[in-house]
Amino acid sequence: MSASSSSITPVADRPVPRPGVLAIEAYVPGKAQAGGAVKTYKLSANENPLGPSPKAREAFHAADALELYPDGSSTKLREAIAGAYGLDAGRLVCGTGSDELITLIAAAYAGPGDEVIYSQYGFLVYRIATLAAGATPVVVPEKNLTADVDALLAAVTEKTRIVFLANPNNPTGTYLPFDEVRRLQRGLPSHVLLVLDAAYAEYVRRNDYESGIELVATARNVAMLRTFSKIHGLAALRVGWLYGPAEVVDAVNRIRGAFNVNSAAIAAATAAIGDTAHVEAAVAHNDVWLAWVTDALTALGLTVTPSVGNFVLAHFRDVEGRRARDADAFLSARGLILRRMDAYGLPGALRITIGTEEANRLLVAVLSEFLGSKEPGHGA
Repeated sequence: MSASSSSITPVADRPVPRPGVLAIEAYVPGKAQAGGAVKTYKLSANENPLGPSPKAREAFHAADALELYPDGSSTKLREAIAGAYGLDAGRLVCGTGSDELITLIAAAYAGPGDEVIYSQYGFLVYRIATLAAGATPVVVPEKNLTADVDALLAAVTEKTRIVFLANPNNPTGTYLPFDEVRRLQRGLPSHVLLVLDAAYAEYVRRNDYESGIELVATARNVAMLRTFSKIHGLAALRVGWLYGPAEVVDAVNRIRGAFNVNSAAIAAATAAIGDTAHVEAAVAHNDVWLAWVTDALTALGLTVTPSVGNFVLAHFRDVEGRRARDADAFLSARGLILRRMDAYGLPGALRITIGTEEANRLLVAVLSEFLGSKEPGHGA
């Protein structure tokens, strides 16, 4: 041992993660099984009840060259996305779900001493990605469970590097009209990156909503994220994509894994985006049953946050035996798996995915039993 190395004072008796890592609370997905012998209806993860396109399923099974590395640039998929939306394929990046892209953006644009802003009930991965990058999360209060543009702008400091905005938001199902999104972008310093997470964009049926494509095309500090996990029913394959300025795409490509999207995922997603009939069927199903579930739960006396996604947030009374956790246990025992909202700071609520007709009707019947009232007479 050299004299210089022997003079080094150890700081710990084992490897220690850098500051911030141990402050991360690991993401805990919703339950997938109820246990016991009852049939399970998983309404905890906002998955598409119609499943994937048959064309996507066929493409997945045909991708059997397991010995070969995938195309590291996801070229066919990027070209398919570009063709579907009229975009420049060179300004697209594909990732292992939009989660990976969130992490890559944080790693590329934020670090120790920087701040990353997101709203109070924003997606939990924003906090995880921020802390993993060594940056400081800045959580901004919402107004009526909806992102507040004035509050977001007021939180900006000279340390701000990124603003994440889920629009529509998960888990609340609320959204910002695009005039408000544009106002947010105009109010940000030009060096602050606005990331529009539009995972549920395809479900929205509001004239004042836009996913962000036009804004990305005209602004140098805006990127948009989308996913194949929701409307396309490919959650198991983990495919997401980013549309952004050339500089953002370049930065993300420099740090992403060389083969981050697997061949089967590329093939299935490429086929899925071309099957517009399947997407339209999924949207039509959601249009009918989102309204039906919302009306039925409201008729049972629950408060339901108006949602534009493929899920609803139902609020339970703070009454012994009738709280959200009690409802969750009661439903789970009958095979209905919902998402507890404790991790989001909403312990009085459950998030409920819009499922099949069978699942939706059973949900209302069992909740009616739990609440001790008669099942309302709604028809679809």
